[in-house]
Amino acid sequence: MVEGKAGDVQVVEPAVINRAVGAAAIGNITEWYDFGVYGYLATTIQKVFFTDLPASAGQIATFGVFAVSFLIRPFGGLIFGPLGDRIGRKKVLSLTVILMALGTFALGVIPSYGAIGLAAPLLVLLARLVQGISTGGEYGNAMTFIAEYAPDRRRGFFGSWLEFGTLTGYAFGATIATVLSAVLSDQALLTWGWRIPFLLALPLGAVGLYLRRRLEESPAFAQLQETEKPDERVQSLGGELRAVFTKYWPAMVLCAGLVLTWNVANYMLTSYMPTYLTETLPEQHTGVGKTASEILQIVVLVLLMVVITFVGRLSDKVGRRPVILAGCLGLVVLSLPAVLLVRAGGATSTFFGLLVMGLVLVLFSAILPSTLPALFPTNVRAGGLSIAFNLSASLFGGTTATVMSALVSGTGDLNWPAYYLMIAGVIGGICVFFMRETARKPLPGSVARED
Repeated sequence: MVEGKAGDVQVVEPAVINRAVGAAAIGNITEWYDFGVYGYLATTIQKVFFTDLPASAGQIATFGVFAVSFLIRPFGGLIFGPLGDRIGRKKVLSLTVILMALGTFALGVIPSYGAIGLAAPLLVLLARLVQGISTGGEYGNAMTFIAEYAPDRRRGFFGSWLEFGTLTGYAFGATIATVLSAVLSDQALLTWGWRIPFLLALPLGAVGLYLRRRLEESPAFAQLQETEKPDERVQSLGGELRAVFTKYWPAMVLCAGLVLTWNVANYMLTSYMPTYLTETLPEQHTGVGKTASEILQIVVLVLLMVVITFVGRLSDKVGRRPVILAGCLGLVVLSLPAVLLVRAGGATSTFFGLLVMGLVLVLFSAILPSTLPALFPTNVRAGGLSIAFNLSASLFGGTTATVMSALVSGTGDLNWPAYYLMIAGVIGGICVFFMRETARKPLPGSVARED
């Protein structure tokens, strides 16, 4: 037995916890590898699939296709979230990693606009829709899975490993894209080189699937299966959508607000900044070339990977609310200085501007994977979390790069990224005011857990 009970406290072997957290994080690498590749190869993708559009319109179209995968995410949450509450988190996570790998691989084999015309961008759109559906079911179930496995007093630490996987996947994808851009000629990259990173998604997905298939179901879900009768369980889950929007609407609103703040900060750094540095800001203004700016961003991501689990551990000691509030204040106070540093020019100034953005972001990325699952009880946790997370992420996170491209292009004000981050910080601060502290406490609907 990997799980036992001591009074009203569940005990899970540390090796089982580590294996579960590792599999969820490694699977998440596959999910977010694509986003790193797409963000760093956006300029090349624009030339391959949006050849006939003017430069600014092509940039918006490229990011628009990126945003579409986020707009479809709520449907993935609606499908896979409640499904995770019905058949289990493990089975859903195995399915989502397959879909993501296939969608990313498909991008690498789609012919160019010059070869098949309008069908090319339409097929890209279809592949992004598959990825969006997958991601919509992935993240909510992954957060739920880790939170339900982690001991109460260390949930912040274990939850931070999920975002460690996200950063690893993004950094891995960005590194491969940067290396290819540096070693290949522009013609070789445009003709075939850009496809390589997308094709690598298939073996990555196979590894993620293998690891997830070997896992056991989370203790909280296993407990739910034992205590609820089958007929009662089906009836309850059949009304899950109605329940999350009526009975649990305060948790839904709070979750959506926190996700808005987190995702705007996340995609500003990881999706928009690569284009902001290399396309929006002219090279003679920044003093940093395309390859150099990409390397700086990768270095920032690696530094965030180093600190993220320590921040998660910190939240287990001081609480979630103080750390999240610090992140919100950081967005309000530090966003404009960070953007001005990026605009000032030179590698050093650009690096510290990106680093400030990253260190503020990590205050959300390290904490919210353990905070958001605690907003919902076990029987609706995957569904409620997936729906609220993806509605907010699709409306405000995935659209960040598109909105920024349009605002900067339309107004000519290069400080719009800072203004947008500041607004997100204010919204996050309001949410923190209304949320209760969840550190070192059992998840709703679960007994206390120790390792």
